[in-house]
Amino acid sequence: AVLSIKLRHLDAWSAGRQRNAAWYDGFFRSHGAADSSVAVDAGGLPIRFPKAPAKGRHIYNQYVVRVPARIRDAVRDELTKRKIGTEIYYPLCLHQQECFKFLGYSAGVFPHSERAASEVIALPIYPELTEAQRTWTAESLVDAVRRLT
Repeated sequence: AVLSIKLRHLDAWSAGRQRNAAWYDGFFRSHGAADSSVAVDAGGLPIRFPKAPAKGRHIYNQYVVRVPARIRDAVRDELTKRKIGTEIYYPLCLHQQECFKFLGYSAGVFPHSERAASEVIALPIYPELTEAQRTWTAESLVDAVRRLT
């Protein structure tokens, strides 16, 4: 019963997340960042935002950016001090998790996955995010990354 009520709001919630993601994309691009098709160390502001799909649509359950691994935890600490919630949903790659150890993969076998796991930070993206909250989050991330690199 609860889910049938929530389903009525799903499209509006998805639209809110998409709106917030598009705003973040524009903000980060205007400050020198690039989308995730470019490596973090390839130049410009070392923030990479999700590349929007060419076809279909993304609902942005998470909005995950990448920053250099050497500053990722310090960036998160700075955002936490500014009362901005962040998350790292997948701190370990699948091949590094205990339940997959039997497969025999070792560190270095999937370098792109391992690098991504060390660089990611999920930012607030929920549909009720206000313009002020979105701006504070984006400005704080850019400020922290610039100061720490």
